[in-house]
Amino acid sequence: MSSGLSLAAFGVGTQIPLTLQATPLWVLYGIVCGTIAMGCWVLAHECGHNAFHPNRRIEGVIGFLLHSALLVPYYSWARSHSVHHAHCNHLEQGETHVPPRATSALGQTTEQLKRKLNPTLFGMISLFNHLVIGWQLYLFFGATGGEDYGSPTSHFWNGNPFSNGKRSLFPQSFRTLMVRSNIGIMAMITFLIIAAFQSSILRVLCVYGIPYLVINMWLTTYTWLQHTDQDIPHHSNATWTWAKGALQTVDRPYGPVLNLLHHGIGSTHVCHHVNSAIPHYNAWRGTALLRKKFPELVRYDSTPIHRALWRIATKCGGAVYQDPQDHSYYF
Repeated sequence: MSSGLSLAAFGVGTQIPLTLQATPLWVLYGIVCGTIAMGCWVLAHECGHNAFHPNRRIEGVIGFLLHSALLVPYYSWARSHSVHHAHCNHLEQGETHVPPRATSALGQTTEQLKRKLNPTLFGMISLFNHLVIGWQLYLFFGATGGEDYGSPTSHFWNGNPFSNGKRSLFPQSFRTLMVRSNIGIMAMITFLIIAAFQSSILRVLCVYGIPYLVINMWLTTYTWLQHTDQDIPHHSNATWTWAKGALQTVDRPYGPVLNLLHHGIGSTHVCHHVNSAIPHYNAWRGTALLRKKFPELVRYDSTPIHRALWRIATKCGGAVYQDPQDHSYYF
């Protein structure tokens, strides 16, 4: 369904005229096509968790092809994402959406900026940083990674200057898989260049580039809202445990259409962190069981997505402060 609908949507894009008058059509196309193609991203994510197919070779090929087509370094991402699951909400060893502490240089800088700007402007900057350029900053420079991995880190190279932390996000033994990921990216870029010669650069930018931006916006929206809010604690070495971290993720109401197209990734995420090998189609049953047996432990926020996104952008864009009572860190 995901691959078929995505190919059909991209096919529609090849027929839209490259004129200024067609701008509304291109905007609509980008939103629809990017939203549909996000389903392919989610399925590659399933492959990275070994939750897609019992044959690891088939699973690896499908995940590699889908992610490479979306310019995602499959094996490198699977490695960093496994670190995220192993150390969720860990300030030192966590990966992705790890906030700076108020006592750090980055934390002090962001808090000063937050105080100087009005909430609306700060929220707009936060939305742009996360939704428009956040994914690229993460892949190329390790933005929002844990303290122990140093800065910068990169999903494309694990040598200098991208290996200067206490821990290696990508050990030297991972170099072969990292290169394989890069080959997949280069193959897709080569395909896009050939397509540009066959048609035009503008056609490729519109047909592929606009949905690509929308896919990344969905990706960062999901991950940001899954792991960020004012009442979600972040833990240091002194207080973190795996169970604590895994249970700080949040399920949110994305509605039947998005849950169908995106395989429920935003509405069954607590279950996914409890056991990431559960396939998406069984995560609904797992979520229901978790909510029934442990209602006080499964986080669910019924706030509409656009309101939750704006609240988090304005309230949770800075550093985290330690609570003297539980010694955890909060925005």
